[in-house]
Amino acid sequence: MTYCVGMRLDEGLVFLSDSRTNAGVDQVGTFRKMSVFENPGDRMMVLMTAGNLSISQSIRQLISEHVSEDGQSIWTAATMYDAARMLGDAVRTVHKRDAESLAEFGIDFNVSIIFGGQIKGERCRLFQVYAAGNFIESHNESTYFQIGEAKYGKPIIDRVVNPSTSLDEAAKCALISMDSTLRSNISVGLPLDLLVYKADSLAVSRFVTIDEKNQYFQMIRNTWGQQLKTVFEGIADPIWNAAPDATSNVLSSTNMHSKPVRVKLPEHLGSSAGQQASELQSLAQQFNNKQP
Repeated sequence: MTYCVGMRLDEGLVFLSDSRTNAGVDQVGTFRKMSVFENPGDRMMVLMTAGNLSISQSIRQLISEHVSEDGQSIWTAATMYDAARMLGDAVRTVHKRDAESLAEFGIDFNVSIIFGGQIKGERCRLFQVYAAGNFIESHNESTYFQIGEAKYGKPIIDRVVNPSTSLDEAAKCALISMDSTLRSNISVGLPLDLLVYKADSLAVSRFVTIDEKNQYFQMIRNTWGQQLKTVFEGIADPIWNAAPDATSNVLSSTNMHSKPVRVKLPEHLGSSAGQQASELQSLAQQFNNKQP
């Protein structure tokens, strides 16, 4: 498994990927998931993949070398849309060649791709390509894409990133998103590849490979956890069984009549158990009534 995130902003693009791949708890490897297609002054494109490693490597090799019958390739495509369409065609080609054989061994054709960049004469663009070769494009309403183990790192991006976010802020957010994923899922791991592209530069602006010794990422890992704990402790505890207008932060008010769904007590347990349960419920109610 892996985790990759790509962001499209007014200022440019941010790409971040991990490098862990595994086929079991004792078969863990490191393979870089980010590939750059760069012809300085003409185009800069980034490809990140998640899923079956053999499939994604075949797609990457095919798209980097393939030339269509009309002489077009990813290196000569007039627009990013055309390049994304060629990438989709490459996915379908690999599927046609390998999917049936993989299925015979119980292996799904599993691949997902983030593809983005800029070609001279047009704006920065970002796409997500699926296993069927179809794709969608990022717009202002959905300014980022994630593939792989996306759920852990999604909340911070949803709260922070929008088209006007600066590149450095977006890079910081992407790293926090990755840290959240690393802490919650062992199938994602260091080192990381971070690429920041400034619009209209038509070449890689900033790139770094991040390992466990990277000072900035270590600062994020320590500071983010501490700040989260501080914010958490600063949020008031809930108030139970209080009048809503008497205090704030009321979770359960005196005029609420909420009851849990209780399973009927089996008859063979007898009335004594039922009486004991009733007495415990009464004690609990008395306790709640004493709360502020």
